[in-house]
Amino acid sequence: MSDRPAPDTPMIQFVVDGQQVEVVDTGFSLLAALRAQLGVRSPKAGCNPQGQCGCCTVLVDGSPRVACVTPARRVAGRVITTAEGLPEADRERWADALLATGGSQCGFCTPGIICRLEGLRSKGTGAEDLAAVDRALAAHLCRCTGWQTIEEAWSRVAGDGPLPEPVQRDLAAASRRATIEGRSPQRVGADVALGQGGFAEDTAPADALVAMPRADSGWPDDIDDWAVAPSVPEARALAGKIQGRHGTVDPAPPIDAPEGPWELTLRTSWVEPAYLETDAAWCEPGGEPSTALANGGAFGGKLTSIVGGIARQLADANGRPVRAVLSREDVVRLGPKRPPMAAGLRADGSGIIRVARTPGVAAAIAAVLPLVTVEEVDLPGPSTSLSIRGGGWVEAAVLRAALDARAAAGTDASTAPGSSAGTVRIVSPDGAEASAAIGPDGVVRVTLRCGQVLDAIVLRSYVIGAAHMALGWVLQEGLAVDADGVIGDLTIRSFGVLRASEMPPVEVTLLDEDTEPVNGSDAVFAAVAAAVWISRGCPPQWPIGGTVRAEG
Repeated sequence: MSDRPAPDTPMIQFVVDGQQVEVVDTGFSLLAALRAQLGVRSPKAGCNPQGQCGCCTVLVDGSPRVACVTPARRVAGRVITTAEGLPEADRERWADALLATGGSQCGFCTPGIICRLEGLRSKGTGAEDLAAVDRALAAHLCRCTGWQTIEEAWSRVAGDGPLPEPVQRDLAAASRRATIEGRSPQRVGADVALGQGGFAEDTAPADALVAMPRADSGWPDDIDDWAVAPSVPEARALAGKIQGRHGTVDPAPPIDAPEGPWELTLRTSWVEPAYLETDAAWCEPGGEPSTALANGGAFGGKLTSIVGGIARQLADANGRPVRAVLSREDVVRLGPKRPPMAAGLRADGSGIIRVARTPGVAAAIAAVLPLVTVEEVDLPGPSTSLSIRGGGWVEAAVLRAALDARAAAGTDASTAPGSSAGTVRIVSPDGAEASAAIGPDGVVRVTLRCGQVLDAIVLRSYVIGAAHMALGWVLQEGLAVDADGVIGDLTIRSFGVLRASEMPPVEVTLLDEDTEPVNGSDAVFAAVAAAVWISRGCPPQWPIGGTVRAEG
């Protein structure tokens, strides 16, 4: 705080990262005290204040605690350790291990995960006890990595003896590969795993005001639709935000299937991109706003975000820096989704696909299924975008792969589940070629050819992350939207993102070529989605439920 509070102001004292501190008792959370009053930025606000993503996890007297739902007054007199305050040797050990395994991509969730796993390591949990790691990670979400590389980092850190010697890598080449896969600038380095990826909420000036859309606003494209306050919790309160809810209605595909005698049908649901860093940008008066993308592309979900323009307008209007921030509820309500669709196809690839009206979607589908008639329909509900990973063409490629599998098997997979569960091969519009198969042991096996590998660790991490997203999309992910277009699921756990305990092993083979590198993870996303759907006998509606992870 820049000004000393009045003598009768209630204060809270505790220790943060080895330093005795004193904060004003505002009644807000420990996360608010750390970030707004003390400037400690490694705990991240991913779902704040839902307590469901784990990004704000810190250690309280050595035990992991989710800071966004912990009142600051409850930690009076206690010792708080963030990822910034771990012993330097432990910080380096985690950063090096996550860098070596590809266990951190954007780096937003990993500081909280590090604190959680440090708490587990302090109990003497062995490097091989991945079941305990899965249980610990149940309090966390990671959209990027697919969990496997995080568990590999755990095995390195928790193992006896020194870490293996680091592989000599060209981190510039690694960053180039990450940028290609994320489709926005991304840097690879040990510090990224510690949460130092340059996120807008972390890099804003300390005196920046915070703006958040008012709860009663529609599309908040006017500065009068935004509440402005000194901190996130104050802006949230002023905006009248209501705690995110999980509806009682299950997600359901919003478009009816076309009538006809079809070889194959599929109806998909609304799906939330579920990136963890909510949209944020800051701007100085008369300046240019920071990017909302920071160290990751949000799977196409932030390309049209309004926060940058609003931050600029509010900074000019207030004569001081302003950072515009979307709450988790705002992201769900305002952010674009994959276009839901309903398809009916004949064996020759002709048929009808009805899809939510989205610029470019008909052409994207026709590029893969040229004999299909595309009918765009107007749906009440959130906006849609083809910028979301593989929007349009991936669904078409999955349908094409399923038809090909049926033709090759010479049987109706809908009546013989698993009969056409061989290897699926898909070539993306970028020219990448991915093959995927779901083994009877539950292992997902992926082979990828996408030009020069550049950095095998980064590319493998993106492949596993794409497999995680594809499995979740087909099996569990969906967003409940009622007939009036109102979203009923506003908590991050309600999206259906696969947890660590639900994720099967992924075996990756990368084929290096002396050609220009192209995005490969989108092809993997399509191939794994097709492989799991075909292995289940092509049920006509997503999500289909269940997992592919083998028991035991």
